[in-house]
Amino acid sequence: MKAINHQTQPKEEWRTGVLTRMCISELTGSKELCVFEQWCAPGTEAPMHTHKVEEVLSVISGKAEVRLGSKTAVLSQSESVVVPAGLRHGFRNIGDEELHMRAILAEGYFEAKPSPQGEAIVRWRPKSPH
Repeated sequence: MKAINHQTQPKEEWRTGVLTRMCISELTGSKELCVFEQWCAPGTEAPMHTHKVEEVLSVISGKAEVRLGSKTAVLSQSESVVVPAGLRHGFRNIGDEELHMRAILAEGYFEAKPSPQGEAIVRWRPKSPH
C-alpha cells in the first residue's frame, strides 16, 4: 500500500487566480480515477469544457455557480453535482471568498476539450515508454 501525502503535492497555477493540485492520477498509480482540487479567487472560473468520462464536482468551501449544459445551479460547502460524460460544463466563484473545489474524473488522468473543434488538454499522464 502506498500512502499519498497531498500536502506535499505541488499546486499549479492553471489560470490567473486558479491553483490546482493533482491528488490521485496515473502518476500516483490510479488506473480509473483522477482526483484534483482547485482554489479559485473570487470571480475566477473553469470555462466551459467537456470530458469523455463522468465527473463529480464538489464544493469544499465557498460558493460556486455551476453550469451543466443549459442548466445553472449554485452550490455551497458540502454540495456536489454529477456531470455526465460529454456534457459541456464549467463553474465560477460567485462568492467574496476563495472557492475550494474537488473534482473526480472516471479515468486515471485529466483530459478536457474546451471546444468541440479544439485540441484536448491532457495532464497527469505518464509519458509513453516508447
